[in-house]
Amino acid sequence: MKPLVVILALLLAACQREGGDEPLVLSGKLFVFNYRLAYATYLVTLDRAQPVPEGSVVRAEFENPAGGAPLTLERRLFAHQQRVVLESPDVTCVRKDRPYKVSIAVVAPDGGTLQRLETTVTSSADQSGTLPAKALVVGPAYEKNPEVFRDGKAPATFEMAACDR
Repeated sequence: MKPLVVILALLLAACQREGGDEPLVLSGKLFVFNYRLAYATYLVTLDRAQPVPEGSVVRAEFENPAGGAPLTLERRLFAHQQRVVLESPDVTCVRKDRPYKVSIAVVAPDGGTLQRLETTVTSSADQSGTLPAKALVVGPAYEKNPEVFRDGKAPATFEMAACDR
């Protein structure tokens, strides 16, 4: 009977999730450059590894590439949610090959911190050489932006986004 108990204990131990007690794990991070709408954002994804108390939130701080205070974001976690997607407010002055800091906290309903994550996001392109200065389209039907397409014609060259710092 004792060997059966030992075997069951070993089997149960083998079924435990590896990865510790952290409720979320980083699964992706990048900069998104939306050429048509002329904006860039951070995009960070987290996968759920452990349950979290109902009513918990994720708070993120993104380094501001233009300088100044970090950009912040808060998202509520839901019981059925397996992936958390954090998209920052629009950013400017993103530089190629420069790491930008992102700090993430998982906060319980009582205000206690369940987890902290620190990472960096690095772009493979400069924003100033990638995005136009103005959105190419406007409105829900993606009409040509009249400030860019004068008389409905494309300019010979597009004015590119610039960084003043």
